[in-house]
Amino acid sequence: MGQNQSRLENAPILTVENLRVVFSKHGREVQAVNGLNYQLSSGRTLAIIGESGSGKSVGVRSLMGLLPPSAKVTGSVRLNGRELVGLSEKALMSVRGKEIAMIFQDPAASLNPTMNVGSQIMEAIRLHNPMKKREAEVKAIELLKLVRLPSPETRIRQYPHQLSGGMRQRIVIAIALASDPKVLIADEATTALDVTTQAQIMELLVDIQERLGTAVIMISHDIGLAANYAHDVMVMYAGKVVEHANTKSLFSNVQMPYTKALLGAVPQLTTIPHSRLTVIGGHPPDLSNLPTGCPFAPRCPRATNVCTAEEPPLERQNDQHSYACWHPVGGQPLEAAGTADVLKVDAQDGACSESSTSTQERAVFASSLDERAKR
Repeated sequence: MGQNQSRLENAPILTVENLRVVFSKHGREVQAVNGLNYQLSSGRTLAIIGESGSGKSVGVRSLMGLLPPSAKVTGSVRLNGRELVGLSEKALMSVRGKEIAMIFQDPAASLNPTMNVGSQIMEAIRLHNPMKKREAEVKAIELLKLVRLPSPETRIRQYPHQLSGGMRQRIVIAIALASDPKVLIADEATTALDVTTQAQIMELLVDIQERLGTAVIMISHDIGLAANYAHDVMVMYAGKVVEHANTKSLFSNVQMPYTKALLGAVPQLTTIPHSRLTVIGGHPPDLSNLPTGCPFAPRCPRATNVCTAEEPPLERQNDQHSYACWHPVGGQPLEAAGTADVLKVDAQDGACSESSTSTQERAVFASSLDERAKR
C-alpha cells in the first residue's frame, strides 16, 4: 500500500510529448518550438533556460492556449490525464487559472490600473469559485497574507500605482493562486525586480510550493536562479531541448557546449571591475531557415564537419542527464563525429572558449544546490 501511494505521489501531473509550435506569416513558417518532451510532478520545479528566441515562453504559453491565431500547436499536453492540445477556447477557459496559472514578467502590465488590487484578486477568485463578494474579499485577504503582503486589509483597497514593484508582483502571484492551480508558470517573474526583492519573491514561491505542493515551471535567462531554486533544468536552443538534467547533475557535469557558454557568461565576483563581460559569439539562428546539422554549430568552438552535416539527437545518458551534442564537453566524441578541424568563430564576437567554465566554477554552482536538491 505504501509503495503504491508513493508511486501516485511521484506520478507526473503534467506530461508534454512532441510539442511543436509553428507560426505562419507571409508564406514563411517559423518553427518556434520543435519536439518538446518533459514531465513534471507535484512539488517539483522545472527551470527552462536559454537566450531570447529559444522557444521558452512560446512553449509554456502554448500549454494554456495563450498564443495568437497564427500559431499552429501540435503534439500532446496532458494535465492530470486531460489532453489540452486541441481544446476549444471555452474549454481552455475552464483550465486557465483553475488547473494551470501563469505569473507574467511585468506586474505593472499584468494589473489593471483602473481597479484596486482587491477587486482584481476577487475577480480571479469568483471566476472559478462562485461565491458572494464578501466571501471573496475574505479569501483575497487570506491570499495576500499567504504572499506575505503587509497590512493586507489596507492594501486590498489600493491601486497598482500605489504599490512598489515587489508588492505588485506579490499581488500577481496572489491572483495566480486564486483557484489553487496544480501547475504554476513563472515567466521571467523576477526580471523587473531588484536583486533583494527578486530573492524574496523566489523564497516566497518556494514556501508556497512546499505548503501547497504546486508544480512550478520557471522560465528564466538567469542561470543562477535555476541553480538555486529548481529541481530540474532544461536548456533550450533554437526551439529544441539541448540539455536536460536534475539541477545538481547539470551544473556539476555540463555536457552541451551551449550550456557551458551560458554558464561562462555569468558574471563572477572575482571579475576585475570594468573588464569586458564574457558573451556567446555570433547570433541565434533564423527559426524560419535553420542551418543543416546542429543549430549551435556556427557559434560552437567544438564544432566539426559532422556538426554542420548532421543534427545530434537528444540522448539520455543516464536517468538524470540527457544532451544533444556530437562532442560533449565532459565526454568522448561520438562515433559519428569526424576528425575534421574545429570550425573557427570570429574572436571579435567573444565566442566561448574551452576554459570559459572551469571545474572550480561548476563546483561553486553545485555546492549551492545541496540543500535544495535533497527536497
